[in-house]
Amino acid sequence: MTATIHPIPAVPFGEAVKVWARVAALSFGGPAGQIAVMHRILVEEKRWLGERRFLHALNYCMLLPGPEAQQLAIYIGWLMNRTAGGLMAGALFVLPGFLAIMGLSIIYTLFGSLGPVAALFFGLKAAVLVVVVQAVIRVGSRALKNSVMKGLAAAAFIGIYAFDIPFPLIILAAAAVGYLGERAGVPAFIVSSGHGPKVANEVPDADTLLGEETPEHARPNFRWALATGGVLMALWLVPVLALGVGLGWDNPFSQIAVFFSKMAVVTFGGAYAVLAYVAQEAVQTYQ
Repeated sequence: MTATIHPIPAVPFGEAVKVWARVAALSFGGPAGQIAVMHRILVEEKRWLGERRFLHALNYCMLLPGPEAQQLAIYIGWLMNRTAGGLMAGALFVLPGFLAIMGLSIIYTLFGSLGPVAALFFGLKAAVLVVVVQAVIRVGSRALKNSVMKGLAAAAFIGIYAFDIPFPLIILAAAAVGYLGERAGVPAFIVSSGHGPKVANEVPDADTLLGEETPEHARPNFRWALATGGVLMALWLVPVLALGVGLGWDNPFSQIAVFFSKMAVVTFGGAYAVLAYVAQEAVQTYQ
């Protein structure tokens, strides 16, 4: 059944800026930590959207190539404050990390060989690992609601870790299992809105600002989607072509542009899925 379309009261832009700046400033530990912070602030504290809508959006972002945490932030910002909200959420989401990595890169380049600085970065590794583990447990406990989901997650982990099965194949296999299970009427696979088990302290969509229905500006508009997609494709591909034609495809800047463009297209599952590939190519291929 098609969801009813209705307008929503937009979050005041000043409040939205403060909230997204806070999310960005507290988002340590990579995508798992960022997603956990977004859930705590946007779902549990602000109640902008509910548990099911948040996890539904997260599932789609995980299927897309690229950084799922930023995609989720842009999508939620767009839902709450339309185009301006999406741009603001996406920009603020990366700004603190950009400034932090710039400062840390300068410190590491200039003083990385000194004992105190090396000890500082060694301590950061341990702390970030704890943040990541805690975030994975927090998000996983809400997403994996029954033993079947937990079993699929365990099988996926074994497949990608022990047998090096490509991530897209794992996603396709999990989707096929879910589809067949739902068609067969297995209760564990019936997770449509309003059904299935709930986790403790779950925030229902009906008790949030967005509610259960579809916002007016989120209704399908294929002409707008094609126009926006065309503009974004041009913003991506024109600089790459300009570098290759102007500087030559063997130029380091052209190689960087091609490498990260290719990585963005073929990498599914977010940052953790692509880290090994980037490290291998950067060290072994490009040296």
